[in-house]
Amino acid sequence: MSDPIQIAVIGVGRMGAVHAFHVLELGRETGACQLAAVVDANTERARAVLGRLNSPSTPVFATVEELAAAKVSEASFIVTTTENHRQNASVLIEAGQRVLMEKPLTGTVQEDRDFCRQLDAGHPNSIMLAFQRRFDPALQHAKRLLEQGAIGRAFKIVSALEDSRPAPDGYQSGGILPDMSVHNVDELLWLTGKAPVAAASIGGRIYSHRISTINEDFDDAFMYLWFENELAGQVTVSRNHVPGYRVETWVFGEDGFIHVGHFDRERFHVNFEAYGRGRTIEQRTFPTRDYGEPMPEFVDRFGYAYKEELAVFLDCCRKGIAFPTSHHDGLRAMEVIAAAMKARIEPPASGRIAI
Repeated sequence: MSDPIQIAVIGVGRMGAVHAFHVLELGRETGACQLAAVVDANTERARAVLGRLNSPSTPVFATVEELAAAKVSEASFIVTTTENHRQNASVLIEAGQRVLMEKPLTGTVQEDRDFCRQLDAGHPNSIMLAFQRRFDPALQHAKRLLEQGAIGRAFKIVSALEDSRPAPDGYQSGGILPDMSVHNVDELLWLTGKAPVAAASIGGRIYSHRISTINEDFDDAFMYLWFENELAGQVTVSRNHVPGYRVETWVFGEDGFIHVGHFDRERFHVNFEAYGRGRTIEQRTFPTRDYGEPMPEFVDRFGYAYKEELAVFLDCCRKGIAFPTSHHDGLRAMEVIAAAMKARIEPPASGRIAI
C-alpha cells in the first residue's frame, strides 16, 4: 500500500464540508488519502466544521498562499466561490499540486478560455473538474445501455434539475443557467459524445426569487440544443420544485426509452427503467446515500458519485495520469450555455403576446 495522498479542502462552506467528510471517510476505509488541511477565510467556521467531523487536529489556513507555503498537501479540492476558482487553482498548481475543482471553471466563457490557454501552456493535466454525474451508478448504467444499442439511435435526451428552494442567502450566482445547467449540459455532452451545433434558452422569475436575496436572472429556465443527425437535447432547471429535489434524465431512441430517476418522497433510491417496443428491457432501483443526518438535498442523491469522483481523482494522482474530466470539459459546457443565453427568448415588454 502506497502512502496516503495528502489532500487539502479549500473552502468549507456547504459543499466543502461534504467533500472534507468524504476525504476523511475514504481515508479511513482505504488509506488512499489523508485530510492534510482545510483553507477558509473564516477560520473559526473551518475549525467548527473540523470539530463536527471529529478531526480537530487538522491544520487550518486562511489563504491558499499560506497552504502552499506550508507544503503540507500534494493535492487540493477547491470548493470556494466561483470568482476565486482561477486564482486559487493557479497558486496551487504553480506549487506543484493537482487540483479537483467544483464547477464551473471560472464563471464566464472568456475567462474560461483565458484560463484554458494558461493551463494548456504549462499545466495541461493539473485540473479535474468535478462533474459528479459522470460517476453516478444509475447514469453510468444508462450510458452503457445506450452505447450497447439497447434503444437504438437516440434522437432526444432530456435532463431536468429542480431544487425545492432557492440557494441560501449570500450565495453568489452568475445566473441560473451557468450555475445549475452546467451539470445538465455536461451530462448531455458525455452521454452523446457530441457537441451541439446550436442552442437557445428561455426563462422567467415566477416564484422563489420572492423569498431569496439571490439576484438571479431567472428562477426557472429551459434550454434547447440542436445536434447533428437529428438529435435534440433539452435541459430544464428550476428553483421552484417546492415538494422536494427533482433530478431526472430521459433518453428517447428509435427502439426504446431509458428513464433515470423520478420525484417522490422516498429519498434513498433512484428508479431506473428501460423499455423497448412492447417489451420491458430493465427495471431496477439504485440506492442513494443515507448520511444519517440532514444534508443538502442533492448530497443524498449524488453522495456515492461524489465519493467515487474523489476516489478516481486520487487514483489518477497516484498513477500520474490524465483525469477523466478537465478544464476543457468546463469550457465546452459554458460555451454551450453562453450560446443558449445569447439566443435567449425574452418575454414581451408589455407582458402580452398578440394572438
